[in-house]
Amino acid sequence: MPSESRFSKTVIDVDNRSFTVQVLLFENGSFVSITEGQEKIGGLTASIGTGSVPVTTSIIPAKSESLFLKLISEQLSSIISGINIISTFIPKELENKTAKTLIAKIKEIVEK
Repeated sequence: MPSESRFSKTVIDVDNRSFTVQVLLFENGSFVSITEGQEKIGGLTASIGTGSVPVTTSIIPAKSESLFLKLISEQLSSIISGINIISTFIPKELENKTAKTLIAKIKEIVEK
C-alpha cells in the first residue's frame, strides 16, 4: 500500500448539515475525525477490533452524541482490524436518520 494515499478528507452534506470526515489509515488501525463546523478535536473513543466483538473505551467523553461516537467506533473496528481512534466534534444533536446516513457514508469512505 505504499503508493496509495493513506489520508482522505471528505465533506458530507446530510439534512442541510455539513460534516468534515478526515481518515488516516495505518497498517494496524486508523484515526478518524468527524467535525461539524470548525475542525476541532472532540470526544475521543478507541476501539480495538481483533476478534468478533470490538473492545471500546472512551478516552475523552463527548459532550453530546456519545452513543453515535461509540457506534461509529465499533462499526469501523469491524471493518479495520487493529486500533481505531475516533474523534467527533458535533455541536448540535443528531437526528437518528442523519446519524444513520452519516455512519453509512463514513463506512463507504473507509472501505475504499
